[in-house]
Amino acid sequence: MTKNFTIDEFQCRCGCEMPSDVLANIEDLAEELQVVRQVVESPITINSAYRCYSHNKAVGGAKSSQHLLGKASDIVIKGQEPSDTHSLLDSLMGDKVIIDGGLGKYNTFTHYDIRDTHARW
Repeated sequence: MTKNFTIDEFQCRCGCEMPSDVLANIEDLAEELQVVRQVVESPITINSAYRCYSHNKAVGGAKSSQHLLGKASDIVIKGQEPSDTHSLLDSLMGDKVIIDGGLGKYNTFTHYDIRDTHARW
């Protein structure tokens, strides 16, 4: 998909087939994450990206999760704490380096999505 990301990293963890309409969103998301990867010059692990409805429900995802649309990823940047990743992405979004959308800070990962609106948690 990009220099540092493959489609397999974005697939639903349940093993189902990704719908074709979701793929376009995943391609956009991968491009944005590639920009982040180039800025940080460190590997990025994608813990979760696209989720089908069944898998999203099983993991306790929100009913209107951006993961369902293929617009979201939960990531870890090698060598960074999630709070540092959150701050970095917030800065890149504010500087218009990457798309401004959703950004969430969790204990073990950072959520980034390319929704059409600004959202923080």
